[in-house]
Amino acid sequence: MKILVVSAVALVGATIVTGAGYRVWRHHEIEHAVAIEPATGIDEVRFVRVGDIDQWISIRGRNRANPVLLVLHGGPGIALSVMPRDFLWTWTSDFTIVQWDQRGAGQTLGRAGPVGEDVTIDRMTADGIELAEYLQQHLEKKKIVVLGVSWGSMLGVHMVKARPDLFYAYVGSGQAVNQGLFKSIAYRQLLAEARRRNDRTAIAQLEGIGPPPYDSVAKASIHTKWANAYEAGQPSARQLASIVLFDSEAGVRDLRNYVRGIVTSQDHFRDAVEHEDLRSLGNRFDLPFFVFQGAEDNVTPVKPVREYFDSIAAPRKGMIVIPGGGHNVATTRSADFLALLDRYVRPLALDQ
Repeated sequence: MKILVVSAVALVGATIVTGAGYRVWRHHEIEHAVAIEPATGIDEVRFVRVGDIDQWISIRGRNRANPVLLVLHGGPGIALSVMPRDFLWTWTSDFTIVQWDQRGAGQTLGRAGPVGEDVTIDRMTADGIELAEYLQQHLEKKKIVVLGVSWGSMLGVHMVKARPDLFYAYVGSGQAVNQGLFKSIAYRQLLAEARRRNDRTAIAQLEGIGPPPYDSVAKASIHTKWANAYEAGQPSARQLASIVLFDSEAGVRDLRNYVRGIVTSQDHFRDAVEHEDLRSLGNRFDLPFFVFQGAEDNVTPVKPVREYFDSIAAPRKGMIVIPGGGHNVATTRSADFLALLDRYVRPLALDQ
């Protein structure tokens, strides 16, 4: 028995040492692969003072002359700081990519704590506008482009409606409009897909939580889990584990803050998201307005997004539905998404 125990401990120890060594090697490989020449590009990770708290951002691009693309992450609370350094790397050839851990998420939560009880969507919108002003000055740009993903698309529409002068264009993906309505449609769509696949586990779980609204993050996460499971290009659980353990530079504390940010932010904003309806802002936008949507989005379905988009009046607009893409099409079909950004958005955003 002692021999077995010692052998087991030795095996665990060897596994940990090997894993740690592989993690160091992977970080070195990624760092080398995505190195940016400082003479022409920019590679910054910092906290900036936004909304009277320190908020985390990264700024990465291979050519400072490129347009700036501010990415508004989903959630609420699904921070980007846990992603590896090669996340959206191909995009940095044509854009300077700004990732931002919003108030109450990821690194920002680690520095300033979770969202306070008085934090509203308007407060989050004001944070985004203040950050855009900072980027405009810091990077010496006339304007920037904003890309809102899922929850971030809700903030993005608020931001460009309030301050169109700051932005060359708005791009939405996984576009939110009225999640109280969308989630019910998406639930029926996802349950129908589970039945089409005869996926008994998914059917049981989806029928178990019933249609939204949900009174807990745990119930809402079941819908998200199956929407992700059915989305082409989504990494498997094993692939995600490998990314988190070996590719990402996030440590244990960072991962804890990441999870805490999701739980606390989604719990805090659950009612606000359910009742938010972007149509109440009006349909006139004084800047180009684009939506690049996955055709098989089981969170924000195409049909109601199309109806909202068709109602919008803007100097220029376009909605492109990406075949085979789902809610996370910006990352699962990253090359296709970048091609759309290059074709429709980048020409509008080149400073003269």
